[in-house]
Amino acid sequence: MSDHPNLPDPRMVTTGHTGDGTSIFLADQKVPQFAPFGPQASTFATLHSRPSVPVSNQDLPPILADGIPRNPPLGIVFCTTDLKPGAQSPVHRTLSLDYCAVLSGEVVLILDGGEEKTLRAGDFVVQRGANHAWANRTGEICRMTFVMVAAEKVRMEDGREIGEADIVK
Repeated sequence: MSDHPNLPDPRMVTTGHTGDGTSIFLADQKVPQFAPFGPQASTFATLHSRPSVPVSNQDLPPILADGIPRNPPLGIVFCTTDLKPGAQSPVHRTLSLDYCAVLSGEVVLILDGGEEKTLRAGDFVVQRGANHAWANRTGEICRMTFVMVAAEKVRMEDGREIGEADIVK
């Protein structure tokens, strides 16, 4: 049993419209967290995803499967990540523009060049395709939320493109 129990599953409220345009609540549910690396590692919850933008507010969103949140090539994903005390993600890069908000706890954002920034609840990050890792160096779980938007590959000065990097150990 963990010394640090999981945070509650995120609650997701979804709105929509009736046929005459009146706003309504379509759903109010807990989104189960997924722990692909075991109970002592990070947990993920994909709250909403669409395969392309702009989206239609007429169509219902797709049913989401458990998995590490990955952005559709032309779409968008809204998710949470809980990083356990002492945990660190592998170095990785996504082919997306990521908006991140730290909701609770504290996390260190580490770039592949060695630079680090400590972020606390209420801090925000705009991640623009940088190769990075997340580290929780505290005794409390850190919950972050992300909106990941499809992005073009980063083009370097010499014209080479940097795409999505597989997770590097």
